[in-house]
Amino acid sequence: MKKVLVLTLLALLPLVSCKQEASGSGELRVYTLQSGALSLKVTNFGARVMSLTTPDRSGAQENIVVGHKSVDEYVHPAGERFLGACVGPVANRIGGASFSLDGVEYHTPMNDHEHNTLHGGFKGVDNLTWDVVSVCDTAIVLHLLHPDGLEGYPGNLDMTMKYSLSSQGEFRVDYWATTDKATPVNFSHHPFFCLRGEGNGSVEEYLMQINASRYIPIDAESIPTGEIASVEGTPFDFREPHLIGERIGWENEQLTNARGYDHNWCIDKTTDGVEWVCRVSDPVSGRYVEILSDQPGLQFYSGNFFDGSEKGSNGKPLTFRSSLALETQKWPDAVNQPSFTPVILRPGELYRHTCIYRFGAE
Repeated sequence: MKKVLVLTLLALLPLVSCKQEASGSGELRVYTLQSGALSLKVTNFGARVMSLTTPDRSGAQENIVVGHKSVDEYVHPAGERFLGACVGPVANRIGGASFSLDGVEYHTPMNDHEHNTLHGGFKGVDNLTWDVVSVCDTAIVLHLLHPDGLEGYPGNLDMTMKYSLSSQGEFRVDYWATTDKATPVNFSHHPFFCLRGEGNGSVEEYLMQINASRYIPIDAESIPTGEIASVEGTPFDFREPHLIGERIGWENEQLTNARGYDHNWCIDKTTDGVEWVCRVSDPVSGRYVEILSDQPGLQFYSGNFFDGSEKGSNGKPLTFRSSLALETQKWPDAVNQPSFTPVILRPGELYRHTCIYRFGAE
């Protein structure tokens, strides 16, 4: 079963002249990708991006994602667990740590507020060792089998993911997955960006634009209320560029619930394909990141729970709102919200997801 699924998914990958790796050894390794001005370091533990180096407007290179120096610091995290990881099999939250599917009740780990599930549970795909299928200067292909019943999820979920860099300043993430039993699937990449360099400055000084006229309100435990709300007249309206800090301190129940921004925006998509989603720029360094995706949602988290007690790879404290997460995905808790975007993958179907981070400086 596993070999058939792997071969099926690999046949879908774009052709690249990469060295084939011995799969399934379980060895933790670190790989470096390079293309043009971009350099990326990744480990097969949780398919984590450990660093991503880009130039500012003067050409000075800096690592602009939060990470650690060693793989062991990810295996035994002292603080934030999801730095640079692939998260799933269901990214974001499942309210009540349970869902019903085809008449069967499934229970997932209570790793968030003691009765909800966050990013797959205690042993999500971020806490598993992926097989490295192939690697070359600009791309790496990883594979993982998430077995039936792990953390309560049904089905043998067979997934392949590719990280690739382009000379046009793009970091691209592609996902493919199949299953032998109906199961919820909603993978995402979870980078924390610091556009002035890791540990420098505040995201409140970044300029943000999001292509979304609606967002998903949450309760005090960050579980969707079921409403799909208009951004009009709210601090969630980023249809035109605004400084992140401009309205983050407004008296607003939603901002109080998340201690800032930690919400899912419903992208104004016009096709099923990859479209422009978001742009964030830093006026000091000149760096910007644009996000393109085929997914219907974007989770924007403004780093509200960093408190300086944890340090990044360069030894600088990770302080309040010094980094932000931008995660393309389907809408959260969709397994319990009939009106939300569907997340159930069934046998014979193929899950696909593309996210492109496009970097530059101005």
